[in-house]
Amino acid sequence: MKAPALSEWIARADAAEYALCRRLNRGAAFALPRRIFQIASRLGDGLIWYVVILTLPLLYGRTAVAPALVMALTGIAGLGLYKGLKHTLVRERPFMTHANIDLAMAPLDRYSFPSGHTLYAVCFTVQATVHFPALGWVLIPLTLLIAGSRTVLGLHYPTDVLAGAVIGLALGLVGVSLA
Repeated sequence: MKAPALSEWIARADAAEYALCRRLNRGAAFALPRRIFQIASRLGDGLIWYVVILTLPLLYGRTAVAPALVMALTGIAGLGLYKGLKHTLVRERPFMTHANIDLAMAPLDRYSFPSGHTLYAVCFTVQATVHFPALGWVLIPLTLLIAGSRTVLGLHYPTDVLAGAVIGLALGLVGVSLA
Protein backbone atom coordinates (compact mmCIF):
# COMPACT_ATOMS: atom_id res chain seq x y z
CA MET A 1 0.00 0.00 0.00
CA LYS A 2 1.29 3.45 -0.93
CA ALA A 3 1.88 6.14 1.66
CA PRO A 4 -0.52 9.10 1.30
CA ALA A 5 2.33 11.51 0.45
CA LEU A 6 3.52 9.18 -2.32
CA SER A 7 -0.03 8.88 -3.65
CA GLU A 8 -0.34 12.65 -3.77
CA TRP A 9 3.02 13.03 -5.53
CA ILE A 10 2.07 10.40 -8.15
CA ALA A 11 -1.31 12.12 -8.73
CA ARG A 12 0.47 15.46 -9.30
CA ALA A 13 2.97 13.83 -11.67
CA ASP A 14 0.13 12.17 -13.61
CA ALA A 15 -1.65 15.50 -14.01
CA ALA A 16 1.55 17.30 -15.04
CA GLU A 17 2.29 14.71 -17.73
CA TYR A 18 -1.24 14.37 -19.03
CA ALA A 19 -0.96 16.91 -21.90
CA LEU A 20 2.20 15.37 -23.33
CA CYS A 21 0.87 11.87 -22.80
CA ARG A 22 -2.35 12.73 -24.64
CA ARG A 23 -0.45 14.39 -27.49
CA LEU A 24 1.74 11.32 -28.00
CA ASN A 25 -1.25 9.00 -27.64
CA ARG A 26 -2.95 10.70 -30.61
CA GLY A 27 -0.52 8.81 -32.86
CA ALA A 28 -2.49 5.64 -32.12
CA ALA A 29 -5.53 7.12 -33.85
CA PHE A 30 -3.94 6.38 -37.24
CA ALA A 31 -3.92 2.77 -38.42
CA LEU A 32 -0.36 2.52 -39.77
CA PRO A 33 1.49 4.10 -36.83
CA ARG A 34 -0.74 2.21 -34.38
CA ARG A 35 0.12 -1.10 -36.08
CA ILE A 36 3.86 -0.33 -36.21
CA PHE A 37 3.90 0.56 -32.52
CA GLN A 38 1.81 -2.51 -31.63
CA ILE A 39 4.30 -4.76 -33.42
CA ALA A 40 7.25 -3.03 -31.74
CA SER A 41 5.57 -3.34 -28.37
CA ARG A 42 4.81 -7.02 -28.90
CA LEU A 43 8.45 -7.63 -29.85
CA GLY A 44 9.43 -5.86 -26.63
CA ASP A 45 7.36 -8.33 -24.58
CA GLY A 46 10.55 -10.37 -24.32
CA LEU A 47 10.72 -12.78 -27.22
CA ILE A 48 13.07 -10.62 -29.31
CA TRP A 49 15.52 -10.35 -26.42
CA TYR A 50 15.51 -14.10 -25.78
CA VAL A 51 16.27 -14.59 -29.47
CA VAL A 52 19.10 -12.02 -29.36
CA ILE A 53 20.68 -13.58 -26.27
CA LEU A 54 20.44 -17.12 -27.64
CA THR A 55 21.68 -16.27 -31.14
CA LEU A 56 24.68 -14.14 -30.15
CA PRO A 57 26.90 -17.22 -29.62
CA LEU A 58 25.66 -18.68 -32.91
CA LEU A 59 26.54 -15.48 -34.78
CA TYR A 60 29.76 -14.53 -33.00
CA GLY A 61 31.05 -17.79 -31.53
CA ARG A 62 32.83 -18.11 -28.20
CA THR A 63 33.39 -14.38 -27.83
CA ALA A 64 29.62 -13.96 -27.40
CA VAL A 65 29.09 -16.54 -24.67
CA ALA A 66 30.10 -14.31 -21.74
CA PRO A 67 28.16 -11.26 -23.00
CA ALA A 68 25.06 -13.43 -23.57
CA LEU A 69 25.26 -14.88 -20.06
CA VAL A 70 25.74 -11.44 -18.52
CA MET A 71 22.78 -10.14 -20.56
CA ALA A 72 20.65 -12.93 -19.11
CA LEU A 73 21.83 -12.06 -15.59
CA THR A 74 21.12 -8.35 -16.04
CA GLY A 75 17.71 -9.33 -17.35
CA ILE A 76 17.02 -11.20 -14.12
CA ALA A 77 18.28 -8.26 -12.05
CA GLY A 78 16.06 -5.94 -14.12
CA LEU A 79 13.06 -8.12 -13.41
CA GLY A 80 13.62 -7.80 -9.66
CA LEU A 81 13.98 -4.01 -9.87
CA TYR A 82 11.00 -3.69 -12.20
CA LYS A 83 8.67 -5.77 -10.06
CA GLY A 84 9.80 -4.12 -6.84
CA LEU A 85 9.18 -0.63 -8.20
CA LYS A 86 5.84 -1.52 -9.80
CA HIS A 87 4.48 -3.04 -6.60
CA THR A 88 5.85 -0.29 -4.37
CA LEU A 89 4.81 2.75 -6.39
CA VAL A 90 1.56 1.32 -7.86
CA ARG A 91 1.16 4.07 -10.45
CA GLU A 92 -1.94 3.41 -12.51
CA ARG A 93 -1.56 3.39 -16.28
CA PRO A 94 -2.55 6.59 -18.10
CA PHE A 95 -5.59 5.05 -19.79
CA MET A 96 -6.90 4.07 -16.34
CA THR A 97 -6.43 7.55 -14.86
CA HIS A 98 -7.43 9.71 -17.83
CA ALA A 99 -10.53 8.96 -19.90
CA ASN A 100 -9.06 10.79 -22.93
CA ILE A 101 -6.08 8.45 -23.22
CA ASP A 102 -6.99 5.75 -25.69
CA LEU A 103 -5.75 2.24 -24.99
CA ALA A 104 -4.45 0.80 -28.26
CA MET A 105 -3.08 -2.48 -26.87
CA ALA A 106 -3.78 -4.55 -23.78
CA PRO A 107 -1.25 -4.11 -20.94
CA LEU A 108 0.69 -7.05 -19.52
CA ASP A 109 0.06 -5.91 -15.94
CA ARG A 110 -1.75 -3.21 -14.00
CA TYR A 111 0.85 -0.61 -13.07
CA SER A 112 2.93 1.66 -15.24
CA PHE A 113 6.10 2.78 -13.42
CA PRO A 114 8.68 2.00 -14.76
CA SER A 115 8.32 0.80 -18.34
CA GLY A 116 9.73 -2.72 -18.32
CA HIS A 117 9.70 -2.87 -22.11
CA THR A 118 11.97 0.18 -22.25
CA LEU A 119 14.15 -1.07 -19.38
CA TYR A 120 14.93 -4.35 -21.15
CA ALA A 121 15.26 -2.80 -24.61
CA VAL A 122 17.85 -0.28 -23.42
CA CYS A 123 19.65 -2.77 -21.16
CA PHE A 124 20.09 -5.40 -23.87
CA THR A 125 20.75 -2.95 -26.70
CA VAL A 126 23.54 -1.23 -24.75
CA GLN A 127 25.23 -4.55 -24.03
CA ALA A 128 24.78 -6.05 -27.47
CA THR A 129 25.95 -2.97 -29.35
CA VAL A 130 28.98 -2.34 -27.13
CA HIS A 131 30.18 -5.90 -27.73
CA PHE A 132 28.93 -6.21 -31.31
CA PRO A 133 28.55 -2.74 -32.86
CA ALA A 134 27.17 -4.07 -36.15
CA LEU A 135 23.94 -4.94 -34.31
CA GLY A 136 23.33 -1.28 -33.53
CA TRP A 137 21.70 -0.46 -36.86
CA VAL A 138 18.90 -2.93 -36.00
CA LEU A 139 18.70 -2.76 -32.22
CA ILE A 140 18.85 1.01 -31.69
CA PRO A 141 15.85 1.80 -33.96
CA LEU A 142 13.98 -1.17 -32.48
CA THR A 143 14.64 0.12 -28.96
CA LEU A 144 13.40 3.60 -29.91
CA LEU A 145 10.23 2.11 -31.41
CA ILE A 146 9.62 -0.06 -28.35
CA ALA A 147 10.12 2.89 -25.99
CA GLY A 148 7.93 5.18 -28.09
CA SER A 149 5.23 2.56 -28.41
CA ARG A 150 4.58 2.52 -24.69
CA THR A 151 3.30 6.11 -24.58
CA VAL A 152 1.72 6.17 -28.02
CA LEU A 153 -0.35 3.08 -27.19
CA GLY A 154 -1.61 4.66 -23.94
CA LEU A 155 0.24 2.23 -21.67
CA HIS A 156 2.78 4.55 -20.01
CA TYR A 157 3.49 8.11 -19.05
CA PRO A 158 6.65 9.64 -20.54
CA THR A 159 8.39 9.49 -17.15
CA ASP A 160 7.68 5.75 -16.97
CA VAL A 161 9.56 5.35 -20.23
CA LEU A 162 12.34 7.69 -19.12
CA ALA A 163 12.76 5.81 -15.83
CA GLY A 164 12.83 2.49 -17.68
CA ALA A 165 15.52 3.86 -20.01
CA VAL A 166 17.66 5.14 -17.12
CA ILE A 167 17.41 1.86 -15.20
CA GLY A 168 18.07 -0.10 -18.40
CA LEU A 169 21.10 2.05 -19.19
CA ALA A 170 22.49 1.55 -15.68
CA LEU A 171 21.98 -2.23 -15.87
CA GLY A 172 23.43 -2.32 -19.38
CA LEU A 173 26.55 -0.46 -18.28
CA VAL A 174 26.96 -2.79 -15.29
CA GLY A 175 26.61 -5.70 -17.69
CA VAL A 176 29.23 -4.28 -20.04
CA SER A 177 31.65 -3.86 -17.15
CA LEU A 178 31.11 -7.49 -16.09
CA ALA A 179 31.39 -9.20 -19.47
